[in-house]
Amino acid sequence: MNFLKLNIPNEFVVALEKEEITTPTAIQEKAIPKLIEKSNAYISSETGTGKTLAFLLPILAKLDIDSKKLQAIILTPTHELASQIQNQILRLKQNSNLDFRAQLLIGGGSAKRQLEKLKKKPHIIVGSPGRILDFIKLKKIKTHFVETIVIDEADKMLLDESVMLIDNILRALPRDVQKVFVSATNQPKSNSIARKMCGEIIEIHAGSNKISKKIEHIFIIVRENEKLAELLKFFLKTKPRKSIVFAHKNETAKIIAKHLSANGIAAVEIHGARDKHQRVQTIAGFRKGKIKVLVASDIAARGLDFNDITHIINFDVPGQSKNYLHRAGRTGRMGKKGCCVSLLSPEEKNVPKRFEKELKIQTKLL
Repeated sequence: MNFLKLNIPNEFVVALEKEEITTPTAIQEKAIPKLIEKSNAYISSETGTGKTLAFLLPILAKLDIDSKKLQAIILTPTHELASQIQNQILRLKQNSNLDFRAQLLIGGGSAKRQLEKLKKKPHIIVGSPGRILDFIKLKKIKTHFVETIVIDEADKMLLDESVMLIDNILRALPRDVQKVFVSATNQPKSNSIARKMCGEIIEIHAGSNKISKKIEHIFIIVRENEKLAELLKFFLKTKPRKSIVFAHKNETAKIIAKHLSANGIAAVEIHGARDKHQRVQTIAGFRKGKIKVLVASDIAARGLDFNDITHIINFDVPGQSKNYLHRAGRTGRMGKKGCCVSLLSPEEKNVPKRFEKELKIQTKLL
């Protein structure tokens, strides 16, 4: 199978080849034909399987570039994920030499500057529900001709306060707008909410609720007050090429980054307390390899696509298996090997067995 057989225009096939993408993944092969047909869909597939292109390519294939009308809206739960999708769109634009327009609309950015850019009449907008709904209410976004709306990370967005914002955005769109929900997990509750929003909807699954079998899962029992020392010991011994350390709290992320840096391990933290510009700079530095260790709160656990992560370290272990899946899925992407190391307090010693049962993984307890 290739992308031409999926009815993707040749310009985008060439653009993908420039990124060394020539063969559709399982979820792309299943989803692209249905989305080109304008079906409402709930797409779920494990992390690192190409879900972004699975919904982007059909949007671009159907785009009327000569029109000045907004044709697609993509909603995300985090600014980082919105920026990542926008960057993928811009790479496809540059590599295809096609003159379509996409705009990023996220809270934290200058509303005045974003409103000014809307005058360029983007074909696609990508961003956070709050900012996009604000501009719709101000009548700065014309929604009459929107053909597709994508709700990325639907298992999160439909189960928190975002669902009301999404519902209000949908009310402003044409009744026959194509609705696409995307998730790494197939959650019955979010699926049910999506059905209520759509009526008729098809489900497209390819390995959702699974973690790549090429990821090694290691759990280390260590007392809470000895975790920093154990983490430093791990880095000095293993010397990971590129890694993310996850912590529950912003303050913990700061402490970890400071401790590692003070001991010769260059680390930078990213979390909700840092401003948008700092977060964008940190992610750009990490993506380019200037930063080797990213210390993150859960803000980075969803959606961010780094294909070369060798190690994930859970300084704080997630309580739910689906959250462990989102974290561990940052490594072992696109068929590569990866390693997820979790520091467990003695009280958490039964967590690995639960993850084994719920996620069908093998664990190693140290």
